[in-house]
Amino acid sequence: MTAPPVRLLVVDDHPVVRQGLRTFLETRPDFEVVGEAGDGETAVAEAARLRPDVILMDLVMPGVGGLEAIGRIRAADPGARILVLTSFASADQVLPALRQGAAGYLLKDAAPAEVEAAIRAVHRGDGLLDPAVTATVLAEMARRGIPSGSLTAADPGFDSLTPREREVLGLLGRGLPNAAIARELFVAEKTVKTHVSSILAKLRLSDRTQAALYAARLGHPH
Repeated sequence: MTAPPVRLLVVDDHPVVRQGLRTFLETRPDFEVVGEAGDGETAVAEAARLRPDVILMDLVMPGVGGLEAIGRIRAADPGARILVLTSFASADQVLPALRQGAAGYLLKDAAPAEVEAAIRAVHRGDGLLDPAVTATVLAEMARRGIPSGSLTAADPGFDSLTPREREVLGLLGRGLPNAAIARELFVAEKTVKTHVSSILAKLRLSDRTQAALYAARLGHPH
């Protein structure tokens, strides 16, 4: 039995960008663009009306911006899966987007195949950080130092991680997907998934993007 298509909502204030994304995405037989929005207010309404599987969200838009829209969409539907697709990789954009509940963050200069892979990852519940974005976040964390209110290695959840789980957490902090972590550690991808699930449970985190943020705040946990 064929799986239903992944239903997508494209949010961007530039009509040419929206059309370009729609044209590309609809070349994939298992993707369906069910709606578009040109600002955050419309995005919130369309997300509630359409309940798409994945929302592609620009950040800088007139009126209600992407950050506020992400927060409102996630407040109404905590299971909403949102992939930020933007031109901005500064920590001031990335960190708030992730804290609001974005499952992934990709730059607009990504190749079409990377956009497709990111959508699939977010749809699976994996989450994804653009490598350039992860580097920006880590650099910003290093520049600021670990804020006094952040989690540290003294956190009980961190103390309960095994040495291997700490290795996996460190690689999550670099934005690596499960397949890349498996290659790095010479283990099966299924093993990595088990470690990630254990890490999320022990650290009381909801998804791997939060785990990457945790690792970024921590520095180099392994």
